[in-house]
Amino acid sequence: MNKKIHLDEDEMPREWYNILPDLPEPLPPPLNPVTGQPVSPKDLEPIFPKELIRQETSQERFIPIPEEVLEVYRIWRPTPLIRAYRLEKALRTPARIYYKYEGVSPPGSHKPNTAVAQAYYNAREGVERLTTETGAGQWGSALSFATMLFGLKLTVYMVKVSYMQKPYRAILMRTWGAEVVPSPSNRTKYGRSILEKDPDNPGSLGIAISEALEDAISHEDTKYSLGSVLNHVLLHQTVIGLEAIKQLEAVDEFPDIVIGCVGGGSNFAGISYPFYYLVRSGKAPKKTRFLAVEPASCPSMTKGEYMYDYGDTAGLTPLLKMYTLGHDFIPPPIHAGGLRYHGAAPTMSLLKKAGVYESTAYNQVEVFEAARLFAQTEGIVPAPESAHAIKAVIDEAIKAKQKGEEKVILFNLSGHGLLDLAAYQDFLDGKLPAHEYPAEAIQRSIEKIKAVLLEKGIRP
Repeated sequence: MNKKIHLDEDEMPREWYNILPDLPEPLPPPLNPVTGQPVSPKDLEPIFPKELIRQETSQERFIPIPEEVLEVYRIWRPTPLIRAYRLEKALRTPARIYYKYEGVSPPGSHKPNTAVAQAYYNAREGVERLTTETGAGQWGSALSFATMLFGLKLTVYMVKVSYMQKPYRAILMRTWGAEVVPSPSNRTKYGRSILEKDPDNPGSLGIAISEALEDAISHEDTKYSLGSVLNHVLLHQTVIGLEAIKQLEAVDEFPDIVIGCVGGGSNFAGISYPFYYLVRSGKAPKKTRFLAVEPASCPSMTKGEYMYDYGDTAGLTPLLKMYTLGHDFIPPPIHAGGLRYHGAAPTMSLLKKAGVYESTAYNQVEVFEAARLFAQTEGIVPAPESAHAIKAVIDEAIKAKQKGEEKVILFNLSGHGLLDLAAYQDFLDGKLPAHEYPAEAIQRSIEKIKAVLLEKGIRP
């Protein structure tokens, strides 16, 4: 009875899976925020290197992973697939629970899977510096790690509330050579405009993206790097699911349900898209459910609308068709900073619209209760973001017990929480509020973006 299922390094995937050819319908194109017309590759060249632009719209189902990227991946990949026997026993469930543990990477999360690839492609095209945003700090630390390896400079705009809550994330980034700026900041024109109106603004991923983009566009030697949402980011993460398929094959299993937390969608896409491909192509032995889990304070897929919106607060990014709460939406300062994003990835949003993917949302108190049970059974203290998935896993396992069904549940444990212990302290001390964002506030934000789109002649 093996608890961990390992792959050898030579079994690591040599290609990323690109979902674009297999979507239920064509993905609505990104729109130029000025003209309202579809974005051309030339429009994106001031922001991204050419190869990432190519990957963003590629119709190749599988894209080769460069050897230079594979060499770095070997530091921690393949990651283990672990059977949660002790959690199963505690729940007295007939369900078999497996989790892919991405916390074994040097930064402690799944984020280096794309950070390494993006740093490599930027360095290959002669870029000298990158800018980016980060919420809880997993993405910022991952990109700091990657840019260090490929000799790039990095400026990270970290959401201010997370910067204050999670100081050790910023220390980790600085250790790897990055400059870390709490956002909103006085560094950019947009940051200054926010602070003039609200000096105590806690920040959001949308604001931090605006600052990072403004910085990148203002410097010729600099490009911008994004940790989620866009297709080239999500496809780099599919190494997670591709490995998990091989690992489950080794024990003759296939999931009845795949679960992951969602902010922008990168870690859930990483584990779920390869399984979606098998189901879509008729190669799967059974039908699989896909469940996205969000915070109740920022439930874009669960309570947002499927419409065009900006990816950032200032309106600098192309307009993306996605489930959104409105680009100026600022969620409460919950500890799962990586999930405080107003929209979901366009590809994942399309799957939700088509009824292929489901979504649910929980408040942070019930999420931390699930995290504590997981830590007390499996021993790993999960990141607050990953704990959202754990809460859904527990609920699904209890349903299986009630129905007497032997379900196979797979989820992505996307990172550890050892740099998030202040959040656990608040929870254990009973100081954690159960935030749920009011429906009327969400509706106001959505109506505002609809009005902006209509002014531009764009149907929401």
